[in-house]
Amino acid sequence: MIFLKLLARLPLPVLHGLGIVLGWLLYLAPGRFSARMRNNLPESGVCAPGRDCRRLLHRAIGESGKAITELAAVWLRPHDKAVKLVKGTTGWDAIDAARAAGKGVILLSPHIGCFEIISLYCAARHPFTAMYKPPRQPVLGELMLAGRQRGQATLVPTDLSGVRALLTALKRGEAIGVLPDQVATSGDGVWAPFFGRPAFTPTLVASLQRKTGAATFFVAAERLGWGRGFHLHVFPLDGLLPEDKIAAATLINQSVEAVVRQFPAQYMWTYNRYKRPGGVPPLEAEIEA
Repeated sequence: MIFLKLLARLPLPVLHGLGIVLGWLLYLAPGRFSARMRNNLPESGVCAPGRDCRRLLHRAIGESGKAITELAAVWLRPHDKAVKLVKGTTGWDAIDAARAAGKGVILLSPHIGCFEIISLYCAARHPFTAMYKPPRQPVLGELMLAGRQRGQATLVPTDLSGVRALLTALKRGEAIGVLPDQVATSGDGVWAPFFGRPAFTPTLVASLQRKTGAATFFVAAERLGWGRGFHLHVFPLDGLLPEDKIAAATLINQSVEAVVRQFPAQYMWTYNRYKRPGGVPPLEAEIEA
C-alpha cells in the first residue's frame, strides 16, 4: 500500500509512461490479456484488416497499461485533487439540467478511457449510487472501495438489495452509475449483438428507466494525450428504451458501439465480453443442434 501511495504522487504523464511499458509487458506475456485483445479488436470491425488494425492494436496496448497505472492517481489522491484530473466536459450541462428538474439520472459508462473518474466527478456534484462487487483479493477490494466511495458516492451490493437502492435513488431524483457493457449474470440478461457477436447483456437499465422515467446518458472519459488529464463526453439517450428486453439490450449495445468507435484505442478490448453465463447463444445453439 505504501508503494501505491508513493506511485499516486507521480505526475500523470509519468504514470501513463509507465503504463505504456506495462501494457506491452502484459501483451507480450502469454495469457488471456493478449489473446482477447488480438481477437476482440480485429473482429469488432472498428478498423480495416491489415495495417490499420495493427496501428490501432499498438495504440490500444499502451492505453490498456495506462488504464492500470492511472488508478493510483484516481483512487489514492485526495478526492478534490483526483477530480481536478478532469480538464473539461462536453454535454455535462444536460445532466445538471436533468438533476435540477428533479429527474433521476442514469449514467452509462462503458469501459472506455478512465471510466473510474466519472463516478468521482459526478459524486463531487451530486449524490451518486453504484453497485460494487468485491474482487477476490481482499487488499484490492479495500483499495477499490476506498477509492470509489468518496464525495457523495454510495456503493451498494450487486444483489436485490442493491437494485432496490438504485431504484430508490432514482425516485429521489439522484444519479446512479451502470457499466452498460459488462456481462450479465445468469438469469439477469438476454443475448444481444455487440460488434456482430452475441453478448449476454444486462436488462437492469431498461427496467430502472421505465419504472422511473430517468434521464439516461452515456458518458466516456477520454484519456488526453501526454498525461494532460481526462475529458468527459456525454451522449444523451433519447426517450425510453423499448419494453422488449432484447430490443432494449440491442439498442444499448448499439449505443455503446457508437461511443467506442469514437475512442477505439481506449476501449478495454481485454474484457471478456463474450463469456457465456447465460448458456449457449440462441443462434449457436441452433447450429449445434
